[in-house]
Formats: sequence, structure tokens, C-alpha cells
Amino acid sequence: MAASTACSSSDANPHAAPQADVRPCGPAPALAVDLLVIGAGPAGLFAAFTAGFRGLSVAIMDSLPELGGQVAALYPEKPILDVAGLPAVPGRELVKGLTAQAMTARPHLLLGHTAQTLSHGDDGLPTVTSDRGATVRAGAVVITGGIGAFSPRPLPAGTAFLGRGLSYFVTDLADLDDQDVLVVGGGDSAFDWALAAADRARSVTLAHRRDTFRAHAASVRAVQESPAVRLRTSSQVAALHGDDRGRLAAVELSDPRGTERLPVTRLVAALGFTASLGPLQDWGLKLSDRHIAVDRRMATSLPRVYAAGDITDYPGKVRLISVGFGEAATAVNNAATDLDPAADLFPGHSTDRRAEQEPSL
Repeated sequence: MAASTACSSSDANPHAAPQADVRPCGPAPALAVDLLVIGAGPAGLFAAFTAGFRGLSVAIMDSLPELGGQVAALYPEKPILDVAGLPAVPGRELVKGLTAQAMTARPHLLLGHTAQTLSHGDDGLPTVTSDRGATVRAGAVVITGGIGAFSPRPLPAGTAFLGRGLSYFVTDLADLDDQDVLVVGGGDSAFDWALAAADRARSVTLAHRRDTFRAHAASVRAVQESPAVRLRTSSQVAALHGDDRGRLAAVELSDPRGTERLPVTRLVAALGFTASLGPLQDWGLKLSDRHIAVDRRMATSLPRVYAAGDITDYPGKVRLISVGFGEAATAVNNAATDLDPAADLFPGHSTDRRAEQEPSL
């Protein structure tokens, strides 16, 4: 099996979890592997590990320039509470562990590549081409694209300050240290960032245009009871003001009582995201409410194409990271029987594999 290779654009997140060596992209590669995983989030990384556990060669393709998917890109500092055996793990640490596990499969990494087209050859094998011209011919494909291609809902009044005090998520909590922080939004992310900033920032204000919230009740209660967070309801951002260097310095909030100008050096607009399946919508996959329909084998409507994680839909579907892990294992092991119909569906227990490798005493 070949050593891990990676190709990525140069704007990778400097706070991303460690991964295989990532070099600038040269000519678009042409690869042939047993399994192509599209999507490098938690489900995709576990799918790669599962493929390697079965001795399959694997490639991972993702439009983002780093491993970890939405967790690494948007929520690296947030504690994740619903992964079995880990009572609370920061997103960055979860991705770090999953990356180390996936690298045991020695995958080819195509980062910064969006899966663009899918075709099947005369032999029935799928070939995927990226938007940058890379082609991967695989025995099977597993799509683990999370919520699909996503982009933040913009703050209309703040475009000029993007990257100069305005952001749509926080990749490093240290960026909030000793700052005057304004968080805008009423969902879980807004409340999480406000609570995270409370112990670090000079001041914290949470503003929402309504007086009701989408966030979890416990998070709302924590903010309401926190002496370090000022909660403003029925408020909207009216204007942003910069300093003489063009960086954010103040924000005007308007509500039915009037307008107030606050000192703000860091504005987190947690307004949610719009998501799309992107080019996958044109592949001929059977879709269900903007998700990929799968059966109990995690097989899609296309031959040798499987899917797992949040991107999938079936009766009784629950969209949790922990569920995605099981779906990834189901998808890869069923795909392995496409590659070799004589292969067992069950891959064996990892504990048995270790016992076979250890010398007898």
C-alpha cells in the first residue's frame, strides 16, 4: 500500500489538527484505489480507517484544505458531548484522534478538491473527477459529505469588516482574549460562543433580533444567569464603525427603544449556514429532502456508491456524530463485498487482530 500523500491549497487553517504532510498541489493527480471517501469529516475519517483495517487502499477527497470537515472548520474549540466514551472532547482533539486513526490506512489525500463529476466505466467501476482536474478510479465510493457544501449567512451591515474584526465562527478562543465581543444570533452556536468568551473577553454582549431563542434551554439559562454576558433581545446590528486602521471598533445596535453604540473589537455573526449538495445533485443519486437516500447497507441508488453520516437519509435517521461512525463502518464493509464478493462482510474484531500480531510468550 502506498504511503500517505496529500495535496492541498495553501490557505489551510493554521489551527487545524495535525495530519499527513500537506504539500502545494502540482499537476492534477490520477489515482486508482479500492475505495474513495468523499468528505473528510468525522464519518469520512472513520471510513478511511475502516477501509485500511480491511487492507483496502483508500483516497480521501474534500473541498476544504484540511481534515476534519465542519468540526475543524467551524467548531474546533467547542466541546462535543455525544461521542461514546468521551464525556466532553473539544472538536480539535476529536479531529486529532480521528486523523491519527485514519492515517493508519495510509490514504492519499486530495484536500481543496471538490468532487465534481461521477461516471461509471464499461467495467462498472466509478471514476470521480474534482473541480481541479484530479481523477480517482475506485472500486467503490463512500460519500461522507456532512451537510454538503456550506457557507455562512452573511451579516448585511458588516461585509467591509470581514477578517478585520468580523467573523462567522471562532477557530481559536485565544482570539477573544481581552476583546470587546459581540455575538449575534439566537442558536446554539451563538450561545456557545458567548459563554466561551465570558471567561476571556473584556466584555461580552449577545444580541438577537427576537426575544425567543433556538438554542438549547440549558445554554439560554446559563447566559441569562451569567454576570459576564449582557443579553440584548429584539436587537439588530444597524451599523459598524472602524478605527483609523480600518479594523472594527464599535457597533450600533437598534431595538424598539432606540439605538446604542457599543465598543466592539470582535463580532461573531453566528447566523447559521446555508448548505447544498453542490455537484452531487447532478450525479443521478436518489435524494430525500436534500439528503442522499440510502438503504440499510448504506448503499445509494447508484452502483458501488455508498454514503454515511449527516448527508444520508432513511426512515428513523438520527443525525449525530456517533451514528455517523456506525454508518461509515456499515458502508465500507458492504462496499468491500462489492470489490470481492467472496469476502466476509464482517471484518473481524480489532482485539483479535492485535492478538494475532503480538508474539506468544
